[in-house]
Amino acid sequence: MKLQQFTPARIMRSLKAVNWGRQSVIGIPYLFLILLFSIPFLVVLRLSVTEMDGVHIMNLTDYSDGMLTLKIKLSNYIFLTTDDLYVATYISSVKFALINTLICLFIGYPFAYFMARSPVSMRPALLMLVSLPFWTSYLLRVYAWKGLLDDNGVFNNMLLGMHLIDEPIKMMHTSFSMMVGMVYTYLPFMILPLYANLAKMDLRLLEAAKDLGATPFKTFWLVTVPLSKNGIIAGAMLVFIPSVGEYVIPELLGGPSTLMIGRVLWDEFFSNNDWAMASAVAVSMVVLILLPLVIFNKYQAESGAVRGA
Repeated sequence: MKLQQFTPARIMRSLKAVNWGRQSVIGIPYLFLILLFSIPFLVVLRLSVTEMDGVHIMNLTDYSDGMLTLKIKLSNYIFLTTDDLYVATYISSVKFALINTLICLFIGYPFAYFMARSPVSMRPALLMLVSLPFWTSYLLRVYAWKGLLDDNGVFNNMLLGMHLIDEPIKMMHTSFSMMVGMVYTYLPFMILPLYANLAKMDLRLLEAAKDLGATPFKTFWLVTVPLSKNGIIAGAMLVFIPSVGEYVIPELLGGPSTLMIGRVLWDEFFSNNDWAMASAVAVSMVVLILLPLVIFNKYQAESGAVRGA
């Protein structure tokens, strides 16, 4: 059998082939982000700083007499920070998103813990139950809650039939109904990352804590929770980020007192027909959503550096 000779030229060609393949694998997701996120975001950003004459978009640059002038309109962003309605809307959106995240964590952690500690044969069925709502249209699931929480809905009729109340309880078009819909919708996004983290936990650490005299609660708080911190952060990001910009649930289930950025964005685009202002709201919302992602990525990088050391 004749052995191949590994000459420097052959080695360089092999390295170039490996690098080309690696760059292609990395480049495809970047190309996807550029085409479907960066370019549309830049278009919206341009609209937010451009003067508009009715429905006509003015140019950002003006060239005359050998002078190039750049015109950037910042009044929309200044108005966002000074107008009480927009400030209250941003605060309200973050508040509802944070409450939704905490409730999903409070409900989802025990469920994920139960799934991770259940027999291996039962886990696929439990995972199917968690993902079962995704088999139905998102819009239909939100509409179903209207039939349950309405004044003449299922819950009120049941309570009236059992003579527990004398008149229907006002649940629809309130902050309560909106939070019920948001928790129901985003709870699987909290359970799945937590389950993935808890399922691969080394149970020998729990046995070691028990042998050292730790109580079950202390073992859970000092061993299980710290080891599942990455799952908690990932689930919180998956719930908090889309909750901030939620539109369908506040529109269908929430009332006029439930101010959310998504509803304000819709009003600016389609009711007020103010595209520049709506674009400024959209850009501000994206920046508000990206901040938790930057914090999460920084935490991940620091955790990786600590583990590597």
